[in-house]
Amino acid sequence: MTTVHLTHDRPAGPVRHAASKVPEVTVYFWIIKVLTTGMGETASDFLAHWLGPVPAVGLGGLALVAALTAQFAARRYVAWIYWTAIVAISVFGTMAADVLHVGLGVPYALSTPFFMLALAAVFALWHRTERTLSIHSIHTRRRETFYWAAVLATFALGTASGDLTASIGLGYPGSAVLYAAAIAVPAVAHRRGSLNAVTAFWAAYVLTRPLGASIADWMAVSHHRGGLNLGLGPVTLSWTVAILGFVGYLAASRKDIPHDLVR
Repeated sequence: MTTVHLTHDRPAGPVRHAASKVPEVTVYFWIIKVLTTGMGETASDFLAHWLGPVPAVGLGGLALVAALTAQFAARRYVAWIYWTAIVAISVFGTMAADVLHVGLGVPYALSTPFFMLALAAVFALWHRTERTLSIHSIHTRRRETFYWAAVLATFALGTASGDLTASIGLGYPGSAVLYAAAIAVPAVAHRRGSLNAVTAFWAAYVLTRPLGASIADWMAVSHHRGGLNLGLGPVTLSWTVAILGFVGYLAASRKDIPHDLVR
């Protein structure tokens, strides 16, 4: 996946460093982001099969509340806390999309634009209230609330859109190729100066969800569904181990913390 620096559009002054609640956008950020999207996809399906849909959603909801409580309680960005919240949102965001489709019978062709509108509404309210969507401005409780609402909407949208493209003939490998190509569009546009950093970041952020989910599904599902038939449990476990490895590295090296904040 093409990596670009999407952190140049920053507010002037040092205020963002006073209580930074999000990591610097580096290559590690995008790697872990893709891993969490895939892990959340298969973990959600695994829990639904193992526990049943209702207990799985309940457990996912409790995990989400606990993770976000810890994140909001932290005074600044902490790798383990932040990425635990992302994983919890990944799992619950998948469940939200699946509840609409499996539980309520809403087709992906309708749930995808629904979540797209939900995300647009979050962005519109966020920008109207704060006059910025930059992740480098997340230094107040209200902005952090908008940030996590947007993140949750992107995960639900990515789940629905990834399943939509897979179900209309592309399959999971084809969907992965589609979203890998799509994610290069904002990267190239930003590199050429035709797309600002904030817009490029959120476009890439949205697209990483169906990209990672499509890859993980392709690895997990059966051969007759076009997959490698590795199983939901093994794929979830292997991606979790990879996430733990990268997050542990960041926690130790602090490479995703601004240099002037490293002590």
